[in-house]
This record gives sequence, structure tokens and C-alpha cells, in this order.
Amino acid sequence: MTSVFFGCVAGFVAWFLVRYLAAGLFTVNQNERAVKTSFGRAERVGNATTLEDPIAASLGAEERERYVYPQVRVIPPGGPYFKWPWERVHKVSVATQTINMAADQEDPTANYNGTILEAVTKDQLNTGLKGQIRWRASERNLYAYLFGVKHPITHVMGYFISVLRERIANFEAPPAPPVADEAAPHLGLATAAIGISINDLRKNLRDINDHMARECAQSDARYGVVLDASLITGIDPPAEVESALAAINTAYNQVSSDISLAQAGADQKIVQSKRAVEIETLRAEAETQPLVALAEQLRDLKKSGAGALEAYIRNVRLKLFNEAKSVILEMNHD
Repeated sequence: MTSVFFGCVAGFVAWFLVRYLAAGLFTVNQNERAVKTSFGRAERVGNATTLEDPIAASLGAEERERYVYPQVRVIPPGGPYFKWPWERVHKVSVATQTINMAADQEDPTANYNGTILEAVTKDQLNTGLKGQIRWRASERNLYAYLFGVKHPITHVMGYFISVLRERIANFEAPPAPPVADEAAPHLGLATAAIGISINDLRKNLRDINDHMARECAQSDARYGVVLDASLITGIDPPAEVESALAAINTAYNQVSSDISLAQAGADQKIVQSKRAVEIETLRAEAETQPLVALAEQLRDLKKSGAGALEAYIRNVRLKLFNEAKSVILEMNHD
């Protein structure tokens, strides 16, 4: 009986060591972070909250009251680590993930099976949006990601889509650069297509993406999810609108081309006119230069004395007589 008792005790001790001590060892991978809870309560860093972290800098006064989370002790990659039986380890991947922005986490069949997100433009056109979102769990706010929100990515996607639809509905293209008054009548038709909202959206995709990045900078403080980037790749209007829009754009491009050709022709003529004026000016200067030089010489001769000018004229006449083959003189019969 004694041996049986000791055997049972030894078996219990061995089972306890394997079940609660050896099984309490764990490791954390390089792309993971972990948070340990004791009886359901996460290990915290004193009384520190996320409001003391720079991620809360973009929150407004009202948001700072709503989104206050304790800072928890994050277990870095490595190990082995140990946990007691009453403790639980929550591992989170912090690797960047990509998701279609039309994907619905609760209903996969929504938004045309997660391929196209619909939005209404300012001129009441229902358009389809295509794009992707890169996101990752925020290591600095794992409490919100693990315990603050039941489905963090679902909340972030809903927040992102609401901001995007509001931006699409109120988007206005930056004002066009001013043009000269004389060119304004010719640009009336060419600028008519600029006011079409879908054209504005397509031409300013980068501005829209930048706006979304700024507006979603609070996602890590709100939900513990960092939106690394949002990339809207396509804006497609309905089929019946696409053909009309293509015709408008074709006419706009043709008018713009004609205006550019006319402007280029006018610029060329102006350059040619300036060149002709320069040539004629040089010719006039070339013709007047000898006369100016001669006048200077005669002025200097006159300063030399009264007979110097007459001697110069006599020498010029003799040179001309020497070079002439025949001379006609007027005779005075008196």
C-alpha cells in the first residue's frame, strides 16, 4: 500500500510538472508581440495611459476622453518565457497586412463580393472605387487591439470607408491657375470638363490618398491599428455615364489640342516678327555707321583749320578723277 501511495504521489507530481510548469513555457516569434493576463487582467505599466504616448497627439479634446487605454507590458520576440496556470498569453502579429478596401469583414458578399466600394460624388453620380489598405497592429496600443475593440479591423474599415465616402461626396478640385484676359474666351469650352466630379477625382487621386492618410492617423490611438497607407487605384462611373464622360473628355482634349496649336503658331509668329525687327535694326545701323564715321572725320578736319577741309575735299576729288574712266565737267561760258 505504501508503494502504491508513493507511486500515486509521484505520478501526480510528474503530471503537475508537465501540465503546469513545462507547458507554461512559451516563445514569441519575430513578427509577433505578446501581452500576458493574470485572471483576465493585462499586466500594466504603472498607471500610464495612451494619452501620455505621442500616438494620442492627433486626438481632439472629446476623443481624448473617449479613447483612454492603459499601457500594457509588451513581451518582445524571444523566449522561452514562463506563465503560471492562471495566466494567459495573447500573441499578436505586428506584420503589415494588405486588404481590399471593399472587403466587408462581417459579410463577404457585400460590395460585389469585396471588389468594388460604392460612393456618391458631389454631382450625384454613383461611382465604384477600387483600392487597397495596408495595416498592422499597433505595438504601442495593444490593449485597444486586444481588449478595447472586439473586431479592430472591422472598426477601422468602417471608419475608413465613412471618411472616404465623405471625401468623395464633398471633393472639389484645386482651383485652376489664372489665365490672361485675352485667352479666357478661347478656354471657356476647354475648362468646361474640369468641373465634372469624376474627372476631378481621377486627376487628384494622390491628393485623396494623402487626405485619407491624414484623416486615419488617429486609428492607432482609437483602435490599436496603424494604417500604413491607403491606395485608391480606380474610380469607375456607371456604364451609361462612362460613354458620355468619354465623349466629353474627347471634346475637351480636342479643344485643348487646337488651342495649344494656335498658341504655338502665334508664339512662332511673334518670335519671327521680333527677329525681323532685329535684322532691320542691324541693317539700319550698318548703313548709318559709315555716315557717322565720315561726319566725325569732317568734324575733326574742320577743327584743324580753315584750309584742311578744302584740302581734304580736293584730295577726294583727285582720287575720284584718278579712278574714273571718263569725266563730264560743266563749263561756264562766262
